[in-house]
Amino acid sequence: MKRWAAGAVLMASVATLLVATPAHADAVRDQEYWLQEYGIEAAWKTTKGAGVTIAVIDTGVDGTVKELVGAVTGGTDFSGQGSPNGQKPVGDENPAHGTLVASLAAGRGTATDAGVIGAAPAASILAISIGFTGGPISSDDQIAQAVRYAVDQGADVINLSLTRETLDWPLSWDSAFLYAMDNDVVVVAAAGNRGSGTTSVGAPATMPGVLTVAGVDVNGVASFNASTQGITIGVAAPSEDLVGVAPGGSHVLWNGTSGATPIVAGIVALVRAAHPELDANNVINRIVETAHDTGDPGADAIYGFGLIDAEDAVNAQVPLVDKNPMGSLAEWITVYRRAESIPVPLPSSTVSPTPSPAPVADPETAGPVSPLGTVLPTVSMLRNVGIPLAVYAIFLTILAGWGLWAWRRFRGTRETE
Repeated sequence: MKRWAAGAVLMASVATLLVATPAHADAVRDQEYWLQEYGIEAAWKTTKGAGVTIAVIDTGVDGTVKELVGAVTGGTDFSGQGSPNGQKPVGDENPAHGTLVASLAAGRGTATDAGVIGAAPAASILAISIGFTGGPISSDDQIAQAVRYAVDQGADVINLSLTRETLDWPLSWDSAFLYAMDNDVVVVAAAGNRGSGTTSVGAPATMPGVLTVAGVDVNGVASFNASTQGITIGVAAPSEDLVGVAPGGSHVLWNGTSGATPIVAGIVALVRAAHPELDANNVINRIVETAHDTGDPGADAIYGFGLIDAEDAVNAQVPLVDKNPMGSLAEWITVYRRAESIPVPLPSSTVSPTPSPAPVADPETAGPVSPLGTVLPTVSMLRNVGIPLAVYAIFLTILAGWGLWAWRRFRGTRETE
């Protein structure tokens, strides 16, 4: 797991070199224990995710490594440091992170039984590189714009193996993530890693509607270091002893919910490919409803709804729902931002590698620009000034009426004497 300073954003990952050469490529595939144990290989009998696009918002994806050749079909850069197609790894500390993530989501392998293969090996990757150590705009705004870009480019799933290490998130994320959800995109986010200092789930994993992924060890037990806890966790997936592909084609072992998340994003892709008629709410519902309950009965802060089961998520009979089981971001915005209406999504993102930050209106104070703006009261003025004055005026009116009544009563008493 590496800590990134800008915007208090964290990329959850730990990577150590795995000694593997092309002559021992089968040993790489053999280490992907989750493919069989979590029903992924069984789900492949139905689909491998063809026709589904997974957006990887990360440090960039090296699409030239053998396992990802043909998988990366588009992308861009928002860091100001990468390439226009998002395939140049960026960052000073762990530029390999995005490539590792992509390989677990949609790696193709190097042969039928060799190399790293992802949970959805026929899905496509949209590579979006962002920076965490500075850039033309803050990492928070880069993420907001990257989410919008992913939606505009037709992503079906967005993978976010990162966290702010805070429960809250910037206002710009409200409309960006709502834009994704309103456009039927499933957003999958990492819970974070306790071993790196993240003691509780942080945004975007705290956002309603996001499918948050916790991590377990090779025995299916909650990982102490490579996961964290929180009431917004949706499901749990393997986060220890994960094998992935780094830029240049080397294979590494790593730990963290950064790896668990793309495994789940790949399973989401399998469900979307097998059930194109389902909206995002029902796709997420299939993932959580078919998870194997672990720990406390029902959803809990360690495993969420339980351990993922790709085969059941793809093939089981699951009743339809009309709401996202992970909650509603729109309702949260209405209640907690105290907005008069749900924020209107900003214009579609451009393909520019270094776009200017899009302004986001403050729902508390924003209003239409008008020549009468200095004359007519704003909503904020009415709330903060007009209402208190009205209450004060009513009080004074009641007090004056009571005083007049008392004076007349006193005067009438004097006259009868």
